[in-house]
Amino acid sequence: MAEARASWGRETRVFLRAGRKTYKNFSIDRSIDIEREREMEICSEEALKYVWEGAIPLQIHLHESEVTTLPSPPPLMVLGPRIGYLPLLIPDIKPHFSSTLPPGSDTVWFDYKGLPLKWYIPTGVLFDLLCAEPERPWDLTVHFRGHPGESLVPYESEDNIKWSFINSLKEAAYIINGNCKSVMNMSQADQYELWQSLVKGNMDSYLQVSSRLKLGPVGEDLMVRVSSSGAQPRQANTENDFVGTNRSGRIPIRLYIRYIEEDLEDLEEASAINSWDKISYMNRPVEIQKDEGSLVTLKSAMESLLRGLFDDEPSIGGRELLQKVGDGEAVSKCEDPDSEGMLCMDQSELQEHYKTRVKLIRIQGIELDPEIPFHWVVNNLRNPEFFLHVCIFVGQLN
Repeated sequence: MAEARASWGRETRVFLRAGRKTYKNFSIDRSIDIEREREMEICSEEALKYVWEGAIPLQIHLHESEVTTLPSPPPLMVLGPRIGYLPLLIPDIKPHFSSTLPPGSDTVWFDYKGLPLKWYIPTGVLFDLLCAEPERPWDLTVHFRGHPGESLVPYESEDNIKWSFINSLKEAAYIINGNCKSVMNMSQADQYELWQSLVKGNMDSYLQVSSRLKLGPVGEDLMVRVSSSGAQPRQANTENDFVGTNRSGRIPIRLYIRYIEEDLEDLEEASAINSWDKISYMNRPVEIQKDEGSLVTLKSAMESLLRGLFDDEPSIGGRELLQKVGDGEAVSKCEDPDSEGMLCMDQSELQEHYKTRVKLIRIQGIELDPEIPFHWVVNNLRNPEFFLHVCIFVGQLN
């Protein structure tokens, strides 16, 4: 585990401390006082490369029930891109195990410590969520037979992931612009190039195509409030309304909330997750508006979604975790079809717990300073489908 932590520490971690005007790269442990504009530029460039070049070392084992030869095949070591998806690695994985597979047709799926992994969640998000303490390499099991059935949507071909990605992109465009015309009007060539840029990890090609969608960036002179589920996105009146910046201030966010039942100081001791029912999922945009003289931080943005979990007095029974800002209405069900199998903010489920508080916020493998400007996080750490994926660990205090 010490070796794993050392490897974790070697990853580039970029923090912005706006109040002190300091840029800090923890991988080489240095601080440089610079002007804020230059600071933002440097961090943005480095963060973008971090997102696209980030990869997780995987050790893939074939499930023992599918081994038909002796000796058993050795595990496969492969790098899994953070912004990619596990099934995109099948062309590399199958040849390694093909000689030992039993007869039958392939229905490929993965598990981690017995938990079937959802193929439509980015690899980096799965890792950040399921490994409370980073594990190097990440030990996964691949199955070519015996699909778990209703607990996991079957993966049939690369088209499954492609259209899941495109649908998420449409959803993000609708949240930001009030419609998804820019995505719907993409040419087949652009759509193909956009997808291939993700598959091949080609950042330059992605930026060239995605810039035509007019979905960003988010400005910094903003205040935050959570968007209620009943509110309708701003409608764009004309094609000219699609500009190069996010005018609506609506940020597509997917929150994955893992509750640590034990009162632990070290997350390494947290019990492994054996069911997706133990992960709460929130798919709701944060809406930010202009407000002179204020700076929205990651903490204030998350507070708008998870009220009471950042206060000096922690929330009781998870009640505040479930409240929407302004209307106090609890979220009782998931409206996103991709959330199948996840628990979505059920108040009765969490009321049994005692005092709760956020222990950790992890985005793109980075444990971020809560005071980092939120617009910087959104612009530089979101995934290619324009959603910001946020993993939050909520712990119990006795």
